[in-house]
Amino acid sequence: MNSISLSSAFRFEYVPPESTRTRRAFQVVIALLALVPACGRLHFDPLGGDVAGDGGPEADGGFVGRSETYLKPSNAPIGQEFGWSLAMSEDGSTLAVGAWTESSAATGINGNQADVSELGSGAVFVFTRVGATWTQQAYVKASNTGTYDQFGTSVALSADGSTLAVGAFAEASAATGINGNQADNSASQSGAVYVFTRAGATWNQQAYVKASNTNVSDRFGWCVALSSDGNTLAVGASLEASAATGVGGNQADNSAVSAGAVYVLTRAGTAWTQQAYVKASNTNANDQFGKNLALSSDGNTLAVGATHESSAAIGVNGNQSDNSLVESGAVYVFTRAGTTWSQQAYVKASNPGSIDSFGASVAVSSDGNTLAIGAALESSAATGIGGNQADNSAVSAGAVYVLTRAGTTWTQQAYIKASNTDASDALGWNIAISADGNSLAAGAPGEASATTGIGGDQADNSKIRSGAAYMFHRAGTSWTQLAYVKASNTDASDQFGLAVALSGDGKTLAAGADAEASAATGIGGDQTDNSATGAGAVYIIE
Repeated sequence: MNSISLSSAFRFEYVPPESTRTRRAFQVVIALLALVPACGRLHFDPLGGDVAGDGGPEADGGFVGRSETYLKPSNAPIGQEFGWSLAMSEDGSTLAVGAWTESSAATGINGNQADVSELGSGAVFVFTRVGATWTQQAYVKASNTGTYDQFGTSVALSADGSTLAVGAFAEASAATGINGNQADNSASQSGAVYVFTRAGATWNQQAYVKASNTNVSDRFGWCVALSSDGNTLAVGASLEASAATGVGGNQADNSAVSAGAVYVLTRAGTAWTQQAYVKASNTNANDQFGKNLALSSDGNTLAVGATHESSAAIGVNGNQSDNSLVESGAVYVFTRAGTTWSQQAYVKASNPGSIDSFGASVAVSSDGNTLAIGAALESSAATGIGGNQADNSAVSAGAVYVLTRAGTTWTQQAYIKASNTDASDALGWNIAISADGNSLAAGAPGEASATTGIGGDQADNSKIRSGAAYMFHRAGTSWTQLAYVKASNTDASDQFGLAVALSGDGKTLAAGADAEASAATGIGGDQTDNSATGAGAVYIIE
C-alpha cells in the first residue's frame, strides 16, 4: 500500500498513492514537508522592489511594461502537477517543465498523450520562444514508461538548451550504469535519469542512466544538475544506503539506511561514464545526502544538501559528530581538480535548529563562489535581512542563507527572511541565483496572501498555500528585497513558487504552481476555470 508516514520528528516519506483522488487528499502534508529540487538558476533585475508590500512606486521590481505568459501543457488532466520542476536555457528561449504525475503510456518523443493507462508515469514538456511567442516543441516521455515512475521529478538543461536531463526517482529497473536493461522492474524506486539531446527542433534520447550500485528505494534521480556545456551531470539519490564516506567509497555496504549519495557522470562525444561516487564526510542513516544539489557552470564546484543531517554544529567545518539536533540539515561543498573530487566544506546554518531542513534547496553562482542555501522549515519570525535568528515562534516559515568563498574559505554573508514572514510559508523551498551571484529568488509555496502580480498586499492571508516568490539583490556585500511576486490568478493551494527558473540575462522568469487547477491547455488559456484539480501551470514574465 502506498503511503505517507510521519514520525515524531516529522520525517517525510512520500510514495504516490494509487489514485489521483487519494493523492490529492494528502496535498496539505506534501505542501509543507516534501522538499523539491532546485537545480536551476534565477536572476532578477535590480531595478526596484516593494519591500513594504504597499504597492508603491517601487513595487514593480523591474517588471513594468513586461508581458506575462500563462503556460499550460498540451494535455491538462487532473492531478498531473505540471510545473513541479523547471529548467531554462541561458538565453531564455527553451523551457523544460516537469509533470511528475502525468499518466500517459506513451514512450519517447511526441507520443499519444490521450492514453492515461500508466498512472503517475510522468512527463516533461519542452517549450521554445521565438520573439515573444512561446510554443510547445516536444512532449517527452521515458523510453520505458511505467506506472508511478515519476519521470519529471527533476529536470536540468545545458546553457544552450540542447541537452536535457530528466530524473525519475521511482523508476524500478535493476540495471546499473549506462543503457542497461530497462525492462527489469525488480528494484522498486531505485530511480533512473534520462538524457535527451536536440538537433534543430528534434529531440532524441541519448542515454538511460542508472547508479553504479542500483538498489531498491534509493531514489536515484531525485535531483539532477548539468554543467553549462551539458558534459557534467550530477545525480542525487537521497535514500541510498551505503555507510561509505567521502569520494569513491564502498558502494556495497547498505548499513546506513537513507544516508544518501550523489553520482557524477561525464560525457565524451555521446558516451556517458560515471566519474565519481560521492558521500558525505559524516555519513549517517536517514541524513538524505543528495536531497538537493547544484553545479557551477564549469561543473567543478558541487553543492549537496542533506536535509535530515542532525549535527548541532554552527557555520563552516564544525563538529560533524554531534547528532543532537534532529534534521537540522547540512550542505557539503565538493570541488574537482582534473577528474578528482574532494570535499571542500561542511556547511551548517548560523542558527541550526531541529527540523529546519537546512539544505532543502541549494544554488551556486556561475563561478561557484556564491552559495545560497534554503532552510524551508526554519522557524524564526524575523523579517528581511539579518534579523533575529533566535526567535522560533513562526514554525516552518523558512529562511535562506548566503555564503561566499575566498580561495577555499567559505563565510556566511547574509541571513534572509521574507518581508511578510509567517508560519508554514516554507521560504527557501527552492532558491536560485544569477550567474554573477548578485540576484537571488526564493520560493515560498506555503505563503497565503490573496494578492496577484507584483508588489501586492502581503498581509492578506486568506488564500492558504497560494504561494509566492521573493526577489533579493546584492550590492557589494549588502542584500535587500526587491519584489514580492504572486500569480496572476492567485488561488488557495496552487503553490505558486514551487519551482522557478530564469534566463541568464535575468529578463525571463518562469514560476511553477504545480497544484493550479485550470483545465486550459496550451498558451494563454482561461485562468479562471478551476475544473482540473492539480493540473498545474507555469507563469512566464519577460
